[in-house]
Amino acid sequence: MAAFQLFYNVHTEAPQQADAVVMLGGASKERLLDALMLQFELKAPYMVISNTNTNGNASADKYCATHSPLAVDPQVVCFHPKTMDTRGEAHELGLLATKYGWKNIAVVTSKYHIARAERLLNQCTPSNIHMVATTPDLTPWQWVRRFVVESGGLISAFLDPECDSPIRK
Repeated sequence: MAAFQLFYNVHTEAPQQADAVVMLGGASKERLLDALMLQFELKAPYMVISNTNTNGNASADKYCATHSPLAVDPQVVCFHPKTMDTRGEAHELGLLATKYGWKNIAVVTSKYHIARAERLLNQCTPSNIHMVATTPDLTPWQWVRRFVVESGGLISAFLDPECDSPIRK
């Protein structure tokens, strides 16, 4: 029952403001359009995309190829996490938030990923984090797999933090 509440029955409120909208890597067919729409709605100065060069992130990676580096579109920041996981993304976003001085960040990711990503981002980022959930189209078996993977990841995020404190200048 706890897994159902943490990873499936997730509801997030739309943020009122953001200095940056971040799309975490993976499932970009599900996440990218929502992230771009949110940036437009909030008039957020930056769109930040995890660029992973993986099959599940193909549309976001293509977007990065046409809109980044900053010389092409200064409002699009694409980054390659040192490790291709949420821990690597959290660490890199802590560095970016400090570099750009972002106070409020809206983070778009799949609803099954909200609890773990929020925990890791709050460990590494000095900004206020507001999570925005997207809904994946998964089979029942895929949901069971997500419950197992995310449960382990969430326990790991509590027992072995990525950052001891938010990254600051």
